[in-house]
Amino acid sequence: MVAVTVTVLARAKINLTLDVLEKRPDGYHEVEMVMQSIELHDRLEFTPVSEGITILVDGGDVPSGEDNLVYRAAKCIRTHGGVRTGVEIYLEKAIPVAAGLGGGSADAAATLVGLNKIWGLGLTLPELMLLGEKLGSDVPFCLMGGTALARGRGEKLQRLQPCPPLGLVLVKPPFGVSTASVYRAYRPIRAEKKPDYRAMVEVITAKDPCGIALHLSNALEPVTFEMHPELAVIKEMLVEAGALGALMSGSGPTVFGLTPELKAARTVAERYQKSGGQQVLVTQTWNPVL
Repeated sequence: MVAVTVTVLARAKINLTLDVLEKRPDGYHEVEMVMQSIELHDRLEFTPVSEGITILVDGGDVPSGEDNLVYRAAKCIRTHGGVRTGVEIYLEKAIPVAAGLGGGSADAAATLVGLNKIWGLGLTLPELMLLGEKLGSDVPFCLMGGTALARGRGEKLQRLQPCPPLGLVLVKPPFGVSTASVYRAYRPIRAEKKPDYRAMVEVITAKDPCGIALHLSNALEPVTFEMHPELAVIKEMLVEAGALGALMSGSGPTVFGLTPELKAARTVAERYQKSGGQQVLVTQTWNPVL
């Protein structure tokens, strides 16, 4: 067991494409997505203690008890590893909550990584990803990180060529969206532009920012935009402010504008006229060094 505090960064994600396929026997929908890690991250510190699981949250309106995905991840790996000692977890939130950016999944993934190290369990990445599947569909991707094609519920992953460094402007309205409600309302005929992951993979491989912007597509956009028409306005305004393209991430409500690099993203953010409590964040794509 490691006797010192371990720090792990939990990076958010965006979806460059998201297609919804048939409904599965377990009630979930099959999905096909090109997922991308971004630099925006939460920070988690893990300190071993004699017993129990304690979570201290700094920023973000998230629970600190058993309803927190971090707690569930800690309990899951503790049980799996037969660990008797405890841990104190400090969670510093920077990723907006209920935003379609995978913040909770990223935190759960970071917890599995941090506690695997703290408790000296020696679990491999594939073993951690299997544990992650029990916690949420996006957790395995958050463990892998980078650029990946996701299928199944999102847990079947294929690593892709890394996306080139791109600037991002994230606009998060002052409300969250229930992923379950969006999927319940989804109808295949609603998708105006069918996501084409193959085309996206080609332009990512070619390191073509304009091509990536051209092929941004999310089959859930029409559903969430119908619930919240202001999101379509945000998307339009980001392009008017100079983004190469814009898209809603996940089931929303965050909309991101894509630029060729970070400096251009800062310029777009300055031009974008935010209103009504919107949160505007500037970041960039992130890929691990393999």
